[in-house]
Amino acid sequence: MRLSLRLISALILGVVLVSLLFSYLQVRDEKLALEEDLDTRADLLAESLQEGLLPLLERHADPELQRMVLRFGNREHLAGIVVYDSQGIIVAKTSGLGPFIADHSSLLARASARHRGYGEFQRIQGVRFHLYALPLQHENTLIGGVVLVHDATYIHDQSAAIWRSKLLHLGALVLLIAFITLLVVQMSVVRPITEVAQRMRAVRMGQSARPLEFPGEELLRPLAREVQHVTRSLEEARSSAKKEAALRNATASLWTAERLGAHVRSTLHDSRLFVIANREPYMHRRQGRSVEVIVPASSLVTALEPILRACDGTWIAHGSGDADRERVDAKDHIRVPPEHPQYTLRRVWLSREQEEGYYNGFANEGLWPLCHIAHTRPIFRASDWRYYQVVNQAFANAALQEMAEVRQPVLLVQDYHFALLPRYIKEKRPDARIAIFWHIPWPNAEAFGICPWQSELLDGLLGADVIGFHIQSHCNNFLYTVDRALESRIEWERFTVTRNQHISAVRPFPISVEVAEDAPAPAQDKTPVQEARKAILNDLGIQGESIAIGVDRVDYTKGILERFRGVECFLEKYPHYQGKFILVQIGAPSRMDIKRYRELYAEVEAEAERINERLRNGNWKPIVLLRRHHSHQEIERYYKAADLCLVTSLHDGMNLVAKEFLAAREDEQGVLVLSLFAGAAYELRDALIVNPYDTEQLAESILRALTMTVQERRERMQRMRRTVKENNIYRWASGLITELSEVRLEPQRANAEEAESIRPRMASLRGM
Repeated sequence: MRLSLRLISALILGVVLVSLLFSYLQVRDEKLALEEDLDTRADLLAESLQEGLLPLLERHADPELQRMVLRFGNREHLAGIVVYDSQGIIVAKTSGLGPFIADHSSLLARASARHRGYGEFQRIQGVRFHLYALPLQHENTLIGGVVLVHDATYIHDQSAAIWRSKLLHLGALVLLIAFITLLVVQMSVVRPITEVAQRMRAVRMGQSARPLEFPGEELLRPLAREVQHVTRSLEEARSSAKKEAALRNATASLWTAERLGAHVRSTLHDSRLFVIANREPYMHRRQGRSVEVIVPASSLVTALEPILRACDGTWIAHGSGDADRERVDAKDHIRVPPEHPQYTLRRVWLSREQEEGYYNGFANEGLWPLCHIAHTRPIFRASDWRYYQVVNQAFANAALQEMAEVRQPVLLVQDYHFALLPRYIKEKRPDARIAIFWHIPWPNAEAFGICPWQSELLDGLLGADVIGFHIQSHCNNFLYTVDRALESRIEWERFTVTRNQHISAVRPFPISVEVAEDAPAPAQDKTPVQEARKAILNDLGIQGESIAIGVDRVDYTKGILERFRGVECFLEKYPHYQGKFILVQIGAPSRMDIKRYRELYAEVEAEAERINERLRNGNWKPIVLLRRHHSHQEIERYYKAADLCLVTSLHDGMNLVAKEFLAAREDEQGVLVLSLFAGAAYELRDALIVNPYDTEQLAESILRALTMTVQERRERMQRMRRTVKENNIYRWASGLITELSEVRLEPQRANAEEAESIRPRMASLRGM
């Protein structure tokens, strides 16, 4: 109520002041207009009298002058007329002017000096009059004058009437404002705030409450957003507490974002965590006149954000959004997430030439095909290598700036874009604990030897304390490569490499995805899946009964062409599935600046069109190629409706599509057909493992997936989901952090200090 009174009082005071000001200006203008009108009328009357008075004054015809004055004396608001001769003596006047006759000589003198009429307002005996004097001249000789006296009280009366009208309107306006303000405050402020309070109380007491909505209320929308964030945080905190309690009670070993955060806090203590990745977790892009925040779909972000939030860490990444520069501070920092900032994003800026040479060139035309045995020749250019070195140094410099005031920082470097970076940083900060995770395969030593700069890359990687790969075979390949290319000591029992008195541990950390913990019980009724499948077919505008799903970037490592040929072979061998079986291939365009990827995209489109033209029948076609990027929510819809998921990678570090499919199948149905060349095949033994180059085997696997019993599908899916759930993305991150926290830096620093102390003595001996 006090808020309403203050608001109403402030509004009324403002309205009253503005209204009074405008009323004053209007009354003033009205008064000036009336005075000007009176002066004009007096001038006209005096001019008309002049013609009759001049001859009479010349003849001294006083009686006639008096009659003439009396005849004109009955004009509106005219109080009287006084005629003077040349000596200033009154020769004629109207009756009733006696009490107000005054000496008008000075008035006539001013009029005579101007040689024209002159008027002014005077107050005589408390009454306001307008006096107008006109000199009467004949041939430039003054023979007399006339003074017109008008009663000006009507001007005051009209001004007073205007004030009364304005005040009455103002009073009505004040009452109306008070009523409307009370209504608006009640509807737009009091009621929403009451709802907010009720919602907060319900959340605080652990009661269910409907989501807050403020339709059309721009005033309270910022408050609503903040309250929603607070409410969501409270609900998440309570949910997390319940989950942790349930886990403790069940003595379970499942890793969650909350458990990972607690583990990081207890492991890192007072240290700070830094992550270096080419991709940033939040990107700012311009949409028309506004800027929107984009969250790139990435399991890496899912895994690392809980760590960074728990210890207020720093993520260092390439600022690739077209509005990224507008949102950072003077040190290229921005706090994220936008709705609840908990850690720092440091953006590094690259020129177009640097991005082209380091990313498209050396990383994706060189290292990517080199590490993937997919029969695409790697391209190595000296100019790309120089850009790769420059960009790695730029990221290292940014990391060193961020670490400057941090004791024993912890650094997680991500992927093949930054092979040189661990060494750059270790040389400057030997007290830093550094891990690098290589997200793609590591080939055999002979294959990696193709790279002209393999020694520099390996030496850069060995600057890290922990080097992680997805599977053990990639670790083995890496150690064999080091053994063949560099002078070092490898301990195969411990899987470590010692080079220049620095020890690097090489470990497998199979990356995974997040799996919902509160999955509903398996449904016996298949109707929801059938309805979802039917809805998808209707949206695609085709007929069919069974759906296979493929989700990939259009990349030569993903075996998309081999997948298409396997589907073609399956439909040829089992023609009764024609008109029923459909492969929906989500093919997101990728790295289209690179010629090989443009050619591959054209090949994929052409192959899909060839098979469709050959087998199409009416409103059915075997392959539906969706040529755009899809959000995770869009893809999950296909996962849940598909009979099987085809993952036919020719070579893959892990392939998270396989695990995403399993995570989405809460109904515990569906079949995973998985390439034996994907890292996921080492964990998911209940998938139908295939060689994607063997078209006949792939066709038979599709048939087996479609004819598998419901019970077998469920048992296989349950075992694979359990594997993914227990070895989820948070377990992957915790493994990296745990391994890194166990690195002992003291002996290595002592050895380094000893080496530094010996170096001057060795130099002096060489000089002898």
